[in-house]
Amino acid sequence: MKFPGLADIRAMNWGDLGVRAVSALVLVPAVLLDVWAGGVWFTVFAALLGVLMAHEWVGLAHRGNSAQFALHATAALCGAMLPGTAGIIPALATIAVLTVLSLLLVRQWGADPTLWTGLGVPYVGLPALALVVLRDDANWGLLAILWILFIVWAADTFAYFAGRIIGGPKLAPAISPKKTWAGLGGAMAGAALLSAVIAWFAVPGSIGPLMVLAAVLAVVEQGGDLFESSLKRHFGAKDSGDLIPGHGGAIDRVDGLVAVAVAAALIGFLRGGPLVAQGLLHW
Repeated sequence: MKFPGLADIRAMNWGDLGVRAVSALVLVPAVLLDVWAGGVWFTVFAALLGVLMAHEWVGLAHRGNSAQFALHATAALCGAMLPGTAGIIPALATIAVLTVLSLLLVRQWGADPTLWTGLGVPYVGLPALALVVLRDDANWGLLAILWILFIVWAADTFAYFAGRIIGGPKLAPAISPKKTWAGLGGAMAGAALLSAVIAWFAVPGSIGPLMVLAAVLAVVEQGGDLFESSLKRHFGAKDSGDLIPGHGGAIDRVDGLVAVAVAAALIGFLRGGPLVAQGLLHW
């Protein structure tokens, strides 16, 4: 494989890099402040994010139907608010019931349920639940959310530059023509590297396992991006919404994050029970 020289790199199309940088400068400090605050502030953040995702999903998959939006938004709110009051299991049960109600509503319209009409409720409800459950761990919640955010951002950034600079075979050309196997490798390497740095200072006994886990979650992050690309391609949409002018909607910005959050929370719960963040970080 011939690697590009400096002149080749300069000649590449970096037109979207400025927009990415500006949106990061605006959004990242606000997100980090909310994560640091925790408590009700983070719960409201997770709920609001879920409701924004619900609005965009319903706009694509259900033509903006108000009844479907009510079900999807309720799932997001319950996912964020029930774990701290009723517990994880009641929250999951509520999301499951709302999923069934959404499917029944599709049936009532005389349509057959599909992947896209059936996955919306869990897609907006489970990430809200996962984020809140992880952050609610009094000892390790803040670190767990920061670790997830930074490995997702690292995966996305390294995938972008590796894909642009190295190029090569496409990862899933029918879904996302710009994604390459080099980008996936860059995502895994970037996430593992940043995880090692964080673990070195905060969880030194788990550096190796967390590097491996970060690399695996980078694959999940890229998969979340491809899933959202499939959604948009199916409905012929360029973006999931117009929340950020010229840069898409909420789902466009968090498609990888929500996939990683759910996977990380599941791993943490299986290993640590109610101490989800501790189960995620301590190996």
